[in-house]
Amino acid sequence: MIVAMLFLCRAAAVRVTLLRPARTSAALLALAGLLAARAPAPVGAQTGTGRLVVTAVSPSGRGVEGATVTSGRAGALTDASGRAVLVLPAGPVSVRVERIGFARAEADALVRAGLETSLTVALQEQAVEAEGILVVSTRSERRIEDEPLRVEVVPREEVEEKLLMTPGDIAMLLNETAGLRVQPTSPSLGGASVRIQGMRGRYTLVLADGLPLHGGQTGALGPLQIPPMDLGQVEVIKGAASALYGASALGGVVNLISRRPDTARELLLNGTTLGGGDAVLWLADDPEGPWGWSLLAGAHGQGKADVDDDGWSDLPGFRRVLARPRLLWDDGRGRSVMATVGAMAEEREGGTVEGAMTPSGAVVSEEISTRRVDAGVLARAFDGGGRVWGVRGAVSAQRHRHAFSGEVERDRHVTGFAEASAAGHRGAHDWVAGAAVQAEAYHGRDVDGFDRTDVVPSLFAQDEVRLSSSVSLAASARADRHGTYGTFVSPRVSALVRLDPWTVRASAGGGWFAPSPFTEEVEAVGLRRLGPLPDSLRAERGRSASLDVGRRAGAWELNATLFASEVRDPVVAEERSGGELALTNAAEPARAWGAELLARWEAEPFHVTATYVHTRATELAPLSRGGVRREVPLTPRHTAGGVGAWEDEAWGRIGVELYYTGHQELDDDPYRRTSRPYVVMGFLIERRVGASARAFLNAENLLDARQTRWSPLVRPTRTPSGRWTTDAWAPLEGRMFNAGIRFSF
Repeated sequence: MIVAMLFLCRAAAVRVTLLRPARTSAALLALAGLLAARAPAPVGAQTGTGRLVVTAVSPSGRGVEGATVTSGRAGALTDASGRAVLVLPAGPVSVRVERIGFARAEADALVRAGLETSLTVALQEQAVEAEGILVVSTRSERRIEDEPLRVEVVPREEVEEKLLMTPGDIAMLLNETAGLRVQPTSPSLGGASVRIQGMRGRYTLVLADGLPLHGGQTGALGPLQIPPMDLGQVEVIKGAASALYGASALGGVVNLISRRPDTARELLLNGTTLGGGDAVLWLADDPEGPWGWSLLAGAHGQGKADVDDDGWSDLPGFRRVLARPRLLWDDGRGRSVMATVGAMAEEREGGTVEGAMTPSGAVVSEEISTRRVDAGVLARAFDGGGRVWGVRGAVSAQRHRHAFSGEVERDRHVTGFAEASAAGHRGAHDWVAGAAVQAEAYHGRDVDGFDRTDVVPSLFAQDEVRLSSSVSLAASARADRHGTYGTFVSPRVSALVRLDPWTVRASAGGGWFAPSPFTEEVEAVGLRRLGPLPDSLRAERGRSASLDVGRRAGAWELNATLFASEVRDPVVAEERSGGELALTNAAEPARAWGAELLARWEAEPFHVTATYVHTRATELAPLSRGGVRREVPLTPRHTAGGVGAWEDEAWGRIGVELYYTGHQELDDDPYRRTSRPYVVMGFLIERRVGASARAFLNAENLLDARQTRWSPLVRPTRTPSGRWTTDAWAPLEGRMFNAGIRFSF
């Protein structure tokens, strides 16, 4: 079925010269009409039952179309006049009316056997907040269980747990999410990218409240520079999401949703046994009235740590400070604005430690200095016709000074983004349409030939239709115009079927990615090692599909997912004579497929989660002339994890976790071709101290799984392209403890 869905998306992300009107909504309407024609005609009054006519009205007295009316197992959507009809058992009943943009309303009625009863329910307008079980990454802002597209949510409770383990970054939070892997790309400086279901990290788009505040194509240090203190939840869309967010989302989206202001003051202090430290401050206030604000400020540091005493720093040293204030305004009548600015400065260094040399007798120093400022705004308003108008905008500017043993590369990245959209409801349809433009600019001061400015305007549309109480469909499409590579159309279709107690989701989509010189291989050695980009370089095009089956049974939640993806014309870095790297399109697609399994048991105060992921990713071997394929390096076929926790609000929490990583193919490693499997075990205890403080102790990697226990990290000699280390395929820091205290005041 996955293969069939991939072929249905064969036209995904194709290059076109003329855009034709999308036929998605027409197809969905035709399908809805067909199902309606086959549905049995409404029955008349039956013994013991009666008809309840519910009319949902707005504060102005107008009927509210598209509201969900439920009573027990019966449900219906209101029509254009705001009316819905339910056939219910005679007697007293309770009715619930829900509609995005309005507060949920409940009312009681008395149904009389064989008769028709009328009930009018007044709805109050209310702006939707992106918290709890609402997801916003799909633009529909509906409950996660009602969303046709599978969205995985890391809730605030799990965010807080990872906050106590790594207060300075979100790398662990993402790495321990099934299907995601934070892959180190530069062991010297600790850089890493986020891979989703076996796809390269450059295809993953990291957003903050739906805005590219960290840049359109987040660099390898991005996940290491984002603290989790101010996150309310994290939403993950796996697979091609270009239909929602453009070219940079070919592999998926990680959307970091901020905490909403409440009256809170928090200070976290943390220290590690390897010379690291964190101080994070969170201030927020939500006074009576329309205004609210929050402030995140942090200072983080780590000394260079040579864990295996080989003279090379297994943990790079860094010093980082950051601040992010947010201001929110909500008038309670459907109009709201969120504005934020951010600033970050970091100095990071790696290489040989003081007084040490590589096996070939060289002293190596690698440093990178980063300065980033950004600003973003989100605004929305409800009009009297039930539509939601929204605008979003962001700008981000980063400066780097990268030094490779004396060779300096200075650059500037600037990202600009603006979007305007309208959303509404008509019958069983929830629709969104809009236009966006994103600009990416790069300027290098010391390396010529890679300066660029790309402006990509886009049009997008989305339609979600509820065919019945158990079947929903969603379709979205986006057209992007790139000045160099042409026009691309990216579609995505999803379906949700409820077969009580099972839930089935199917999704397929396509997308594209504009070639960039900042691949994992190039970021590790610098642009000086890269040859000019050839004029023949083509945009990468991809498609993906997934089938998801889940069930909830009491305290249990079970879920299984099959997935597959393919990227055509993938850009690869080949090492030429003299060590120069050259980017080219591979002659064969890169493919990934596999399965994810999840089991969760929650019976307060206990929480247990177990996951297993099987991933098979292949690509054309470098410089292959005979079509020889290989496993994608650093992609384990088997990973598994288990987390157990006991939580008591008055006492604290105790947690234990165990993660297994299987064999990985290695690329150009002089010591081995395949990695060893390894197991990482951790333990966390948090104890409430008095009314306003909580102390915590975290033990990470208790079994001391460490790459340098089995293979050296440092190469005997430098490669022609400039690398001194092998790839990092296992932890380098080994066993580590951190402890601290968290104050609320």
